[in-house]
Amino acid sequence: MDSQKEALQRIITTLASKNDEIQNFIDTLNHTLKGVQANSSSILLELDEEFDGLYSILDEMKESMTNSIKQEQARKSQELQSQLSQCNNALENSEELLEFASRSLDIKEPEEFSKETHLKQRDTLRIKAARQIKDRVTMASAFRLSLKPKVSDNMTHLMVDFSQERQMLQTLKFLPVPKAPEIDPVECLVADNCVTVAWRMPEEDNKIDHFILEYRKTNFDGLPRVKDERCWELIDYIKGTEYTLSGLKFDSKYMNFRVRACNKAVAGEYSDPITLETKALNFNLDSSSSHLNLKVEDNCVEWDPTGGKSQENKVKGKENKGSAHVTTLKNNKRSGTPSPKRTSVGSRPSSIRGSRDRFTGESYTVLGDTAIESGQHYWEVRAQKDCKSYSVGLAYKTLGKFDQLGKTNTSWCIHVNNWLQSTFAAKHNNKAKALDVVVPERIGVFCDFDGGQLSFYNASSKQLLYSFKTKFTQPVLPGFMVWCGRLSLSTGLQVPSAVKTLQKHENGMSGSTSSLNNVMQ
Repeated sequence: MDSQKEALQRIITTLASKNDEIQNFIDTLNHTLKGVQANSSSILLELDEEFDGLYSILDEMKESMTNSIKQEQARKSQELQSQLSQCNNALENSEELLEFASRSLDIKEPEEFSKETHLKQRDTLRIKAARQIKDRVTMASAFRLSLKPKVSDNMTHLMVDFSQERQMLQTLKFLPVPKAPEIDPVECLVADNCVTVAWRMPEEDNKIDHFILEYRKTNFDGLPRVKDERCWELIDYIKGTEYTLSGLKFDSKYMNFRVRACNKAVAGEYSDPITLETKALNFNLDSSSSHLNLKVEDNCVEWDPTGGKSQENKVKGKENKGSAHVTTLKNNKRSGTPSPKRTSVGSRPSSIRGSRDRFTGESYTVLGDTAIESGQHYWEVRAQKDCKSYSVGLAYKTLGKFDQLGKTNTSWCIHVNNWLQSTFAAKHNNKAKALDVVVPERIGVFCDFDGGQLSFYNASSKQLLYSFKTKFTQPVLPGFMVWCGRLSLSTGLQVPSAVKTLQKHENGMSGSTSSLNNVMQ
């Protein structure tokens, strides 16, 4: 019966998963349909704009050419009119000169003069007239005129032939669109909070100008979902067929990627999207567990000397109400009514938020809100430069509210003290091991739960500071102590490749360090 129930449960799970896939596909189809309608309208508007642009250019060209023809007509007409006027004036002057010469030849002698006198006078008049005619002919404009038109009536140099352009327009087609690239999952790499995406074109296209890579974070495996997802982020003008995103915070389980090719004019289709796993430990500080003198904001914790005092009035204000509650409890006990029991520390669930007492006394501690139960994890901590004292490490959920990190057998840490004298030590079970290394600005914490290892690194150089070797018997929580200072936490980090390499090397070694770690377990 149990096997049938399990089989039925598997069928139900598979069917539910399939239904989820179908619903996601329906959402994708509806989204694509809306995109087709919206993009078609947009393309039609662009088509109208392009043709309007062509019409505008043709109108401008027509107006410009018409003006050129009219200007040439006016220029030639002016030249010919000028020549015509000059010729008319010259012709008129020549006719006057001919008339004058004819009158000079027709001079007659008067009868009252003697013949000799007459001859002399006639010769004198003729000589004078001849001189005048000669001078006027010499200066006549008719002899200086060019009898060749300065311009011709030919206007063929302003004719146009749009046959080639007409053929070109008749061959207009839609822009050639690049084909969709193909992302190669084998060549993609996720490491050190970087993602390298590689792709190729299905066939060679020398008109490709650049690529566009789009990505987004998601908590769903498989095909990208349309609903309840983050927006795509875009990286444009990628010249190669590979791109690396660096400095990412892996605060989601997966990332979707897609790429498209672009020529000088248009972008092509998207590639089939791929989903890459970007798993990393993400946790926040559990403000409900923090000491009252600690102020927790996001992933920062700061020592606040007034924090406890600000809570005293609240506590005192509740005391009066509490006294009445205590009286009620006593009465309940007398009457046999059971009083509510506090949940024991050892029976807390994996998520501790709001389920444990605050740290108090001199334990200026706050824990992470996510328990580590398996796997390898890494996070980093940065201390304020003038921080007087702080600790970074791990603790079981059973760590008492008065317990300090490293002073019990349920916690491990490295401790930095800058008060009175500077010390840097690894602590566990109230034993300390002085560390002869410089305190780094950022401390990297590596936890291998299954391998029973807690290591601390210089986050910048990846120098190993110290390692604890033990066997974790229950889930552990990141722990932090700070006094007179501030700590900043960075999560969503993968285990760095350099740390993985050092861990392999360290796990292959044996000697004094390993035995010392065993002593401090």
